[in-house]
Amino acid sequence: MEIEPSILAYLTGLESAVANLQDTWRPDDPAYRADVYRQTMTSLSYAYFAYFHATPEHPDWAPLWNPVYTLQPNPDDIYVQSPIRGDLTYRVSGNRGTCRILSFTSQKVQSGSVDVMPRPNGHNEVDDIDLGLAPGEDFSVIFSAERPAGYEGKWARIDPEAGYLYLRFRSYDWLNEIDPHLSIECLDPVPPKPRLSPEEILHRIGEMAKFPGRKTRLYYPMQNGVKERVGFNVFEPVRMAGALAKQVYWPACFRFDPDEALVIETEVPAHAPYWNVQLNDPCFNALEYVYRISSSNGHYARLSSDGRYRAVIALEDPGVPNWLDPAGYTEGGIYGRWYDCDSAPVPTIRRVKLAELRDHLPADTPVVTPQERAEELRQRVRACQRRRRW
Repeated sequence: MEIEPSILAYLTGLESAVANLQDTWRPDDPAYRADVYRQTMTSLSYAYFAYFHATPEHPDWAPLWNPVYTLQPNPDDIYVQSPIRGDLTYRVSGNRGTCRILSFTSQKVQSGSVDVMPRPNGHNEVDDIDLGLAPGEDFSVIFSAERPAGYEGKWARIDPEAGYLYLRFRSYDWLNEIDPHLSIECLDPVPPKPRLSPEEILHRIGEMAKFPGRKTRLYYPMQNGVKERVGFNVFEPVRMAGALAKQVYWPACFRFDPDEALVIETEVPAHAPYWNVQLNDPCFNALEYVYRISSSNGHYARLSSDGRYRAVIALEDPGVPNWLDPAGYTEGGIYGRWYDCDSAPVPTIRRVKLAELRDHLPADTPVVTPQERAEELRQRVRACQRRRRW
């Protein structure tokens, strides 16, 4: 076959991601253009794992969203995925670890791999509670479309048309919880993993190049839709169907001036196994969350004396508990989650002058000193770096 002398000939699909600038909040802003270029490189670097690392017949975990691949990961989650086939049988085994939640989700196609996502996408989701996996336990689970004849062990169904299996290692106490250590095997007879032909390599490179554009065409409307329906600084809760049916999201788009702050306030459900809140940029990327405190969860949150959660978004450290650092952005997205809770309160957002912030908080709100904040950040950096990310 004739091979072009320049690899750039196979990367022209990257321009589709740049074309999606038209769907950002400020298409003509040079800072937005640079953010989209960075986002494109993020997705392209991940796409190598998606297209070259494993196959359904030869499965293996690859990193998915995390502090590097930033297209809207939950900062509490480490995501991994493997390609699978719904007509094959797989065993996932290893140690459960002690993270707050371990969940498994199968679906037909991976977002970003096709121009039009199928609806429904064949989601089947189970977590450690559904499977009866105890913290720290060694286990083995069979995943297949039908339970194998005579098999009495742990089993989870996958859709007959499933193409991917996703895992979420969801941590509450980042520093002390231990992530799972898991393998995945295909139990059906398969041929050896083949050497790729030149045609197949070039095809996959072309698909890699299309991946960033497909991804943003799917993800931009999620945050844009919130802005269009309810505007800024208003939460619009949504319950997912299929995957993560136990989870209620509370997204919002935020905006404030540099001399202002936003106060998020909510009740907390009486039964709340897990909840969190995070900040995103205007292009639906999670903000830096290793070296910035741009997210929090129910373990780290400090409730007010009246039992309510109050968080403050401000460019500068306001010296109060539950600061959410927007990492230099004065507009972007907020995503919160109630997981398997007995209620789903809708938080509120108040836009106030930063100099008057304490007038809008309970009188007994404690002071967080610069030294205390620095130690909070040091613990966060250590904790996040010790988790598996790739």
